[in-house]
Amino acid sequence: MFARNRWVAIVCGLAWLGVVGRASEFAVAQSSKDSKGAAGPRFEHLHDIRYTGVELPITMIHDAANRPYLYVASKEAGLRVYDVKDAPRLARAIPISEMESMHVMSLTQLDKRIYLALGNHWGKHEPSGLAVIDVTNPEKASVAGVWKDTETNGGGGAVLVNGSTAYLAAMGNGLIVLDVGNPAAIRVVSRLQPELAFPDARPDRNKINARGLALQKNFLFLCYDAGGVRVIDVADPQKPVEIGRFSNPAMNGRPRAYNNIVLNGSLAYVTADYVGLEILDISKPREIKLVGWWNPWNPKLEGLRWFSSPGHANEIAYDAKSKTVLMSAGRSDLVAINVSDPAHPRQVGSIGDVEDTQATWGLSLHGDLVYLSYIRTLGIPFRADWPGVKVYRYRR
Repeated sequence: MFARNRWVAIVCGLAWLGVVGRASEFAVAQSSKDSKGAAGPRFEHLHDIRYTGVELPITMIHDAANRPYLYVASKEAGLRVYDVKDAPRLARAIPISEMESMHVMSLTQLDKRIYLALGNHWGKHEPSGLAVIDVTNPEKASVAGVWKDTETNGGGGAVLVNGSTAYLAAMGNGLIVLDVGNPAAIRVVSRLQPELAFPDARPDRNKINARGLALQKNFLFLCYDAGGVRVIDVADPQKPVEIGRFSNPAMNGRPRAYNNIVLNGSLAYVTADYVGLEILDISKPREIKLVGWWNPWNPKLEGLRWFSSPGHANEIAYDAKSKTVLMSAGRSDLVAINVSDPAHPRQVGSIGDVEDTQATWGLSLHGDLVYLSYIRTLGIPFRADWPGVKVYRYRR
């Protein structure tokens, strides 16, 4: 996202984390109407968790067992655990000194364990890593195991866990499959660097990175940045094989970035950065087809609009109840897209003002709660100066 590895979030100063109470700095609720004039979803602002200094909240997840805890991947600040039963309270912090000094960039949960994708993917020559955190008691969360790669061409993009197998999207290091059955002895099962020469015959290697992941049966769908979407057959984790790929042909010869993906049966919803959302038919993984495209930011595809785009779609969630996709969108904060008609997606809601100096990176949906992580930048590709997490109630 944001010119891939060349985009760098820069912050200044160093202080502790703070929490701001209910509805203090931002509008209480925001909504919009769809193209038919019907009322769209409302987002009621509940709380702010403000970060200060150099710490950045990259993304976050609510406890999967529905306990009132929020886990935040906080880059050089490590893992933060917040009690969110009422006003957010910092309950536990695990520093990167306990994780081979690697930055925490993304996370997922399976049962009573949190899995962290490690390694600053905005840096240069960064190793990729994985940490397993025991959250049997979230307020006493502890490191159960850490693995650090010997390769230094990536960092941590995302992680997905199925049983005792973890799939690590390791940016420039490609896909790494790990056995996490014993967190104290994590081991590499296999590695795969998908074909680089697609969709461009002469690719810029720095722009092709393993990012978002989604698993459906034995097929792993991988967002490969400028390399499109790849489908990996992982029936045998020891021998992952690329069996399908897709890139929007309308973007040939133009910058592109496939960031994150969520699946809904035979459809995949994919964030495509400065050109919005693509909806793909994945019923035949070897022959993926474009079904719909929501691209109001750069509809004419004229020139290089990367840095001037009103939005940059990154993290994504699908709400089956309302058939709505929610996306973090850079300086457009959040956009809600109704996908009940996949061929004609339409925006039905939003949070934020493109003219302000607040911009999102991460998004997470848990029930009727929406979490957005905000970052601080130096002005590339936009200015953003409020780092923290905002909590909203999602009223469908």
